[in-house]
Amino acid sequence: MADVARLAGVSTMTVSRALKKGGSVSEKTRRKIMDAVDQLGYVLDQMAGTLSSKRSGFIAALVPSINNSNFADAARGITEAIADSGLQLLLGFTDYQIQKEESLVESMLTRRPEGIVLTGGRHTDRARRLIESAGIPVVETWDIPDNPIEHVVGFSNAAATNALVHHLYGLGYRNIGFVGGTSNRDTRGADRRLGYVQAIEQLNLPRGRIISFGNPPISMEQGGEAIVHLMTQWPDVDAAVCVSDLSAFGALMECHRRNWAVPGRIAIAGFGDFEVSRCSFPRITTVAVEAYAIGRAAGELLLRAIESNRIGRYVPTELMLMPYKVIQRETT
Repeated sequence: MADVARLAGVSTMTVSRALKKGGSVSEKTRRKIMDAVDQLGYVLDQMAGTLSSKRSGFIAALVPSINNSNFADAARGITEAIADSGLQLLLGFTDYQIQKEESLVESMLTRRPEGIVLTGGRHTDRARRLIESAGIPVVETWDIPDNPIEHVVGFSNAAATNALVHHLYGLGYRNIGFVGGTSNRDTRGADRRLGYVQAIEQLNLPRGRIISFGNPPISMEQGGEAIVHLMTQWPDVDAAVCVSDLSAFGALMECHRRNWAVPGRIAIAGFGDFEVSRCSFPRITTVAVEAYAIGRAAGELLLRAIESNRIGRYVPTELMLMPYKVIQRETT
């Protein structure tokens, strides 16, 4: 800032006012200062301002995956929600591991974010303590936590999968299996398995037809291997509910390779309404969730809470239930 002041022929205080939104300097002086800024390639150090104003100018968001189109759409929704606020988004990638989430939460909080968006409602005890102690607005997404930290924008993965199984039952399927991962580190995947189990019990259908294959999130290749295990272990299975559209697509391709007609020999359903489910042949029955809308709603809610926080006003805790729907396509 001193270098800019020398080049522009003004005081450092004048430079500070010129760079501050609404600062009181003449337009002529501001232009001179901005020319000096451009020549020197100066970037304002936000950390000094953060210490005095307690405004860091950014929010944090943690997502399980950066190559999942749903989470990418949600991040885009958050970004667009805060676009005109002056805030920026700092994104962290947890790889579906709550221990890694804890580490990222700690790292993010050292940078003093003004708010944080989390994916899912299950966290380590320490991560939860860190977040609660930070005293910043929090929005949990993609889930309905039993014990929310603060605000929630999400839906029940268990209820959505339950609805999918009931949909298949309505189409006449009676021997319905489930394909998912080998661990519960993908908590949303675990909830989908729970929704499947609950529906099977409600409908009094054959139980236990669950294949756990590969660490979450299971890939297309693993979905292909899993469908073979399912069909080998229970040859009478007439429908498979897959934990995601990616595993459903892998299962569909493996059925093609083995000349198992879909849905003639076995019906296949996924979750997420990814582009691959809309473009495959045949197209995959799935559960659609509005990923962008989840991100947008979370960003707007967080922004309202941050603005209220800045003026010392409390925002009542909000629970926003987001819609989902079963989309019937050719695989069932």
